[in-house]
Amino acid sequence: MNRSGHSLLATLLANRHDEAAARATLQDAQSRANALEPWLRAFTHRPDTYTVRDAVARPLAGVPVGVKDLISTADMPTGYGSPVYDGNRPAHDATIVSMIRAQGGTVFGKTTTTEFAWRGPAATVNPWNRAHTPGGSSSGSAAAVAAGIVPLAIGTQTVGSVVRPAAYCGVVGYKPSYRAVPGKGVHPLAVSLDHVGFFGRTVEDVAIAHALFVERAPQALESAAAWRDHFPRDTSALTLGVVRTPFWDELVAPHQRDNFAASLRKLTEGGVRIVELDYGADLQQMREATLTILAVEAYRVLGDVGARAPALVSEHMHRLLSEGEAMPLERYQQALLLQAQVRSQSAALMQGCDALVTLPASGEAPYGLGDTGDARFCAPWSLMGAPALSLPSGWSDANLPLGFQVVGAFGDDAKLLRVAARIEGLLQFERRTVPD
Repeated sequence: MNRSGHSLLATLLANRHDEAAARATLQDAQSRANALEPWLRAFTHRPDTYTVRDAVARPLAGVPVGVKDLISTADMPTGYGSPVYDGNRPAHDATIVSMIRAQGGTVFGKTTTTEFAWRGPAATVNPWNRAHTPGGSSSGSAAAVAAGIVPLAIGTQTVGSVVRPAAYCGVVGYKPSYRAVPGKGVHPLAVSLDHVGFFGRTVEDVAIAHALFVERAPQALESAAAWRDHFPRDTSALTLGVVRTPFWDELVAPHQRDNFAASLRKLTEGGVRIVELDYGADLQQMREATLTILAVEAYRVLGDVGARAPALVSEHMHRLLSEGEAMPLERYQQALLLQAQVRSQSAALMQGCDALVTLPASGEAPYGLGDTGDARFCAPWSLMGAPALSLPSGWSDANLPLGFQVVGAFGDDAKLLRVAARIEGLLQFERRTVPD
């Protein structure tokens, strides 16, 4: 549900063919942003005015969509989170932006990103506690949805940049399979790993984004009945495989362990079969391969930026570029071979389960704004290119959200969304509202 009490689907159906309703949706978002942005800082740019006059016959009429500032917009600045590109105006919209506009959606503003989607933090704070990070690199997209400013936002993930901030901010973050969403016009960090993804308040919200931008099926949103036919409720027997990574004992905070265990109990009580898996791939090796590919490809894309404007590039980025420059070519090639291998084995590695479940992060959003958290719980699925989704699953004693990650087989995104919607219903997350 969004802050006004209406689901995204209800908003879409109410706004279609009703210019006044569509305009009111945008005005509500503007009011909310005006109230929160002085401290939240989820956006780098918002237009002064918006128009819906020519969009009311299309699915996203009046719907404000946050777009990560890694993604080109011809009518708004796109700075990639870096002072090197301060005031940059791309000549063309990214493909995903063109798709949003074609469906009648309004680019509400550019949401903050860490520097080139790496570790140099953005200005955004966690909406639930301003002293904590919202995560990164899609910091502003996660925070804007959590704060009730926009019902849908676009992010990117190279390692954990959709799933982890979604967990830290208490929203749903969905990373489709690799290249399921076109990446043209999105500034690359590592082309073999980069994904475009979505943030929403519920699984249904990101499933709507999937229908529009992956399946390209706007007819699914013509009526509530059409949507029910397109995205039916899953009632089949469900088996979930638990993957406890090699980092579990060392890194997972007690409150996150307790929440994960409680989530599994709720699922079991709801009739779900839970299987503890001995995962058939080396997750530590997969993480190392991810970091190898990331370093090499980041250097290829950004090495000249670091050399041309060293004073405007963070130490985080300089370290990454140095690692990439020094990386042996053979090691990079071996990492790519492993990536191809695990992607081809994606379905087999599920071991007959409908989905895998694990953690999106080691615990609640870390204290402080100098770091965006550890992405190692997301790395294997980004390397594989498999669809992954973070669900909010509870609250820590510090009133910060906790998450639950669901992973599907490569290319089987629609099934992942149906399974995640079933899990969401069983977890019964207690939704709260960020105060003005």
